[in-house]
Amino acid sequence: MKRTCYKTRVCRPGTAPKTVLDSDGRVLAVPDDWCLLEPGDATLTRRVKSAGPTWTMQVRKGRRVFSRGVWAPKGMIERIRSELEAERATPEHARQLAAGRKRRQQVQQEYEQDFRNAVLQFLDFAPRHQDTARTIAEAVTTHATPVGSGTVARTKRIPVERRAEAAVIAWMRHQTTAYDHMTVARVKGERRDVRRKLAARSRDLLNRYRRGDAIAPESCPLQQALALDRRHTSKTAPDHLQKAADPLTRHAHTMRGLADGLDNFFCD
Repeated sequence: MKRTCYKTRVCRPGTAPKTVLDSDGRVLAVPDDWCLLEPGDATLTRRVKSAGPTWTMQVRKGRRVFSRGVWAPKGMIERIRSELEAERATPEHARQLAAGRKRRQQVQQEYEQDFRNAVLQFLDFAPRHQDTARTIAEAVTTHATPVGSGTVARTKRIPVERRAEAAVIAWMRHQTTAYDHMTVARVKGERRDVRRKLAARSRDLLNRYRRGDAIAPESCPLQQALALDRRHTSKTAPDHLQKAADPLTRHAHTMRGLADGLDNFFCD
């Protein structure tokens, strides 16, 4: 185990207590007078890291990076924490917090409206189905736009129009098909193929609404999904999806079986 100079670095958790792994995979011992600042207080973490030196622990899961805390001198952490607590106890800080919340709320409300309009533009339903379009837009916006939701609606990598399209297709995949209860073969690209097939069927259904076709609510999965009480949505699939989950599960490992099973969910 190597002892090193106290310089700021990004590392991974070690295999033993008070150890970390540096970028080269070497095991480093955490200095005796350091302690771990757990994640959770962004302001405190930011100030401690600015004061330095610190060792930031991160772990990668898929494409995402998660913090596991920051090692830093114990005395420095305690001093900065005390200063921050005193600052937070002042009336001025309370006013700043209130102003910040109001500003963020306004920004969020404006984004929700822009996103809702983008969803309506993507749906582009015929006049006879405008009520359905507004209901879908509200449902998708409510689900996709909350801060921290991790949905495609929160990314800034693509324009809001593409976010809206992707969010609608994702919402339909979870609400109008048994996707969440399918057993997909663990073969590279298989889940992507399943999602692509489901997206194509969802677009076919949306096109019927765009053309203004007469659609019987009792046989349309989109209408059935909209009828559900969103407040009681859980990981359990809706009843109308559970009834057909078994045949879809049995056949989901092949695209032919998937196509046959999906016929149960889309209007004739």
